[in-house]
Amino acid sequence: MTRANASDGDVLLRKLRRLTARARAVDAGDRAQLCALLDDIGTLRDRLMRECARLDQEINRATVRATAITAYGRGAQSLRGLRRGH
Repeated sequence: MTRANASDGDVLLRKLRRLTARARAVDAGDRAQLCALLDDIGTLRDRLMRECARLDQEINRATVRATAITAYGRGAQSLRGLRRGH
């Protein structure tokens, strides 16, 4: 994870905390505040879903990379065995 991505995640978490605090403070009868809050929550949800998809892709790439490295290592190990006559 790059520093920019970590920073984006921190920004999203701070936004979530602020929205949670706003949700606790909003008056149940204040329709305009509730609508604005719901809109902000929807926007944050979309951003969080994009971040989850990005992280999922990053994990998949790391898994593929690790599998390739393992296969390479096994191949190299078997070649060493052949050279030694095993």
